[in-house]
Amino acid sequence: MKDKKYIRIGMIGTGLMGRIHTNGYKRLADFWPEYEYRPILQACCSRRAEKAEAFMKDWGYESFETDWKKIIARDDIDAVDICTPNDMHAEIAIAAAEAGKMILCEKPLARTVEEAKGMLDAVEKAGVKNTVWYNYRRIPAVTLAKQIVASGKLGKIFHYRANFLQDWTINPELPQGGDALWRLDVAAAGSGVTGDLLAHCIDTAMWINGGIKDVSAMTETFIKERVHQKTGEKQAVGIDDACTFQCHFDNGSLGLFEATRYARGHKALYTFEINGEHASIRWDLHDLTRLEYFDHDDEGQVRGWRSIHVTDGDHPYMDRWWIPGTSIGYEHSFIHQVADFFHSLETGESCHPTFRDAFETQKVCEAVINSANERAWKDTGVEWVEKY
Repeated sequence: MKDKKYIRIGMIGTGLMGRIHTNGYKRLADFWPEYEYRPILQACCSRRAEKAEAFMKDWGYESFETDWKKIIARDDIDAVDICTPNDMHAEIAIAAAEAGKMILCEKPLARTVEEAKGMLDAVEKAGVKNTVWYNYRRIPAVTLAKQIVASGKLGKIFHYRANFLQDWTINPELPQGGDALWRLDVAAAGSGVTGDLLAHCIDTAMWINGGIKDVSAMTETFIKERVHQKTGEKQAVGIDDACTFQCHFDNGSLGLFEATRYARGHKALYTFEINGEHASIRWDLHDLTRLEYFDHDDEGQVRGWRSIHVTDGDHPYMDRWWIPGTSIGYEHSFIHQVADFFHSLETGESCHPTFRDAFETQKVCEAVINSANERAWKDTGVEWVEKY
């Protein structure tokens, strides 16, 4: 067995995503023991010392900091994982790149295309390894959908539709801003459901179906004012509570996307369906180990939607897990991304989505917001070049 090479992780941000990413690092050696590179949980960072210290103890980090700049400056940190609110991504990523650190950044890449471009330029100038946590790609059923489309089984693609529905912000008394509710503060988040939910849908769509050329969107902010937790004052809400957009893909297919936090009864309903000349596929996060498939070439009397239980050893990633027929969960998509990132250190290949890939998704998000604001079709400027 090869001698192991250790990558020392500096985790900036100790909230939900910090826990999820850390779980991924902790599982790598258990299920990919042959990989040459291994993570070490070197340091975590939160602005409050008590929170940082608790995270360190709970999750097994060696040390903690309360200033992210100290994480960047440390010689014993090889890779920086950015799990902060969106308004901090650019400054941290650029500093990390200039310090020669590898970077794993939460999505969306930034609040704006301008911020994202600065981040992309920094990592490419420095030549550091980078990836962005668009984790849904690495749910085995979604990866299988990508493989099926790439095989040509669907034929010419006509339609791609996706939605991401939640209901957690309907309460008008819910404040904006602060640690838990920064996603409702436009200054911290950049946008609402567009950057939070639709960014996932857009990334998956372009990964499977190619670049998006132009968009026509509408957004709505249903509750116009909320109390801001930091000031205690009521102020205007700047994020989009709901967004719907239509688009043209480079391959000639049409797209229809919807996201909202005002769909009562839905906590995280993410679905997509792709209709092609010969076949169709659809997927639902609520039943994430299944991919539904319809093949028009089936004999007429038995033609219909079939449900593929994506749990067998020849399905993507599933050879690493349990016995066929038993399921894995949401957290495994992050474990898979950790595995792919550390394997890419061996092969020298990029771990997609890279900052460049996420920059293209950022272009679509910004075009969506601009289209809704101006009530006009907007070109995205996407140059989709990612390879599988």
